[in-house]
Amino acid sequence: MKTGGRRRRPTSGFIPEPADKPSIKPSPRQKRLAKTAPLSLFAITAPGLEQLAVAELHELGIAARAVEGGAAFSGTLHDVGRANLWLRTASRVIARIGEFHARSFAELERHAKQQPWDRFLSRGADVRLRVTCKKSRLYHSDAVAERVAGAIDARLGSVGALTVDGSEDDEVSQTQALIVVRVFRDVVTISADTSGDLLHMRGYRLATVKAPLRETLAAALLRASGWNPELPLLDPMCGAGTIAIEAALMARRIAPGLRPEGGTRSFAFFNWPEFDTGKWDAIVADARGAMLPSATAPILASDRDAGAIAAAIANAERAGVASDIVFSGRALSAIEPPSRPGWLITNPPYGVRVGDRDRLRNLYAQLGNVARRKLEGWNLALLSADESLDRQVGIPLETVLATKNGGIPVRVLRGAIEGA
Repeated sequence: MKTGGRRRRPTSGFIPEPADKPSIKPSPRQKRLAKTAPLSLFAITAPGLEQLAVAELHELGIAARAVEGGAAFSGTLHDVGRANLWLRTASRVIARIGEFHARSFAELERHAKQQPWDRFLSRGADVRLRVTCKKSRLYHSDAVAERVAGAIDARLGSVGALTVDGSEDDEVSQTQALIVVRVFRDVVTISADTSGDLLHMRGYRLATVKAPLRETLAAALLRASGWNPELPLLDPMCGAGTIAIEAALMARRIAPGLRPEGGTRSFAFFNWPEFDTGKWDAIVADARGAMLPSATAPILASDRDAGAIAAAIANAERAGVASDIVFSGRALSAIEPPSRPGWLITNPPYGVRVGDRDRLRNLYAQLGNVARRKLEGWNLALLSADESLDRQVGIPLETVLATKNGGIPVRVLRGAIEGA
């Protein structure tokens, strides 16, 4: 077994280990049952997006419940595939390998060797272990990782390169199989990542602007607002176009995991021993069959920054929805909405990230003035981090969602636009 990353043997200060019990190897029958048992799955979300992910899973016909940090559900590899392909508001889907109590390394090793590793990892796979230990007798994450790595090696016979990863930065594309080990109050929970790259990495947002909006949050803004794809949508401060692009994907029923040139993005479960290419192709074919040829209502995106519009157009082309969005370079005051009422949905800058306070107060006031003058009968939804700026809009707004954007607490606000 090749190793990399941080690997250390236990040092003084570790808990003395009692004599180990004989290793209990799973019987052939236990292995067969483990491979056919339903998977315990969890769609990870940003705080506050749990119910949105549950609603998305329900739309896929998958029963789920909201728990802190995501949506819990059970299912087959077929459900794993559909969830990864279709979820717009989740960042990752993980599958629980096992959970057990362990207060010593002997207990950890014994239980870890009994886990159905061969259901989630192929022989020779490169593995990345991410371990956290809190409020437990087993407090040294490197030593825990070493025992788990040994258990994987013993069960599979051999693994490839092994990395112990203490970082939670997943923005960089990874090719290794990610195994997450969490030790909390002496309970060890081991999970396998099914997604690979984070699900917000749709593949289209290569051109960016200052303070970009993550795709999952843009989708959450759209879903939480109550926008109906049958109604027009206008984003007058579109930046890199993420809101408009996500709206077009939703309006055309395009699964975010599909690629316009054909095929899909790559997912970690493609490398699982149980993965069946034929069954996956059928899932993809069903998704392509559900697509609409075009958006049914106008989607307009504008920005006064010519560079932002160029980036937005390039991103929309990569997403395969450029023909569904009308982009224009214009100031907020110059917007030209369609005659039919719809939704103004936008992510205006907030002072924590961009710009000075006086300029932003004027911008928010202008947003309200333009909306009342040109968009009477429309609805407004925006992402905001500052109540004092919200008040400048001059339109009664209710909070329909609270979450975080880049660690900044933000809210989705919604209100009806009445005339000036």
